[in-house]
Amino acid sequence: MPRTVVVTGASSGIGAALSGLLAERGDQVVGVDLAGSDVDADLSTRQGRAAAAEEAGERTGHVDAVVTCAGTSNPGEGMVTVNYFGSTEFVEALQPLLAKSEAPRVVLVGSISGAQPNDPAVVDACLRGDEQAALTAARAVIADNRAFQLYPSSKSAIAQWARRTSVSPGWADAGIAVNVVAPGVVRTPMTDELFADPKMKAVMDKAVPMPLHGYAAAEDVARVLAYFADAATTHITGQVVYVDGGAEATLRPAAHY
Repeated sequence: MPRTVVVTGASSGIGAALSGLLAERGDQVVGVDLAGSDVDADLSTRQGRAAAAEEAGERTGHVDAVVTCAGTSNPGEGMVTVNYFGSTEFVEALQPLLAKSEAPRVVLVGSISGAQPNDPAVVDACLRGDEQAALTAARAVIADNRAFQLYPSSKSAIAQWARRTSVSPGWADAGIAVNVVAPGVVRTPMTDELFADPKMKAVMDKAVPMPLHGYAAAEDVARVLAYFADAATTHITGQVVYVDGGAEATLRPAAHY
């Protein structure tokens, strides 16, 4: 049965690949992006998130799944405003519509970097829902020449938010599954500049070893996102699933066991 799926970051990369895959299987896709999508919105602001959620809901009247692919890899405040709050607040705004679905699903795009060193102050402020404090902490990280920790911080916070939210009132008891798909290195327009820089490519190869099949294509991640957005995927929630060619298992062979 066709489902209505809201996809952020739908105009490029993983979001575009997922939108195409969902449309092929007959789902109605409502894309959200800065420009060139069904709903043009700036998810870096609270007003933009609220407006995007409202318009997405108005377009369809109901929502069966939300998949948050929007994000930035440029070290800076956007890693707080877009990567974290642009996902969590957007999803929270659509919770009432999700709760009306017979099989509601939320899938957030995390990252293998979420398992790497981060800044605890940024993560803590994000999880408290204090965007201003998170931005203040992020600016301190940047001033300390540790901007590279902002991406892992945002993705670690996303994973922790999902685990906490998945079993909170209004979510599991409303049938809403909440999961995270965490890619390794993916070939998308967002990573093109990194691959073009030999030094950065060497850093990625060392930081994210991917022994199974190497770098992923956007479509590889999209297929897993589609699985978690599907109505048939029923009893999985609060999980972080790595689509990383074995990177997480290589870097943390005994993690959590």
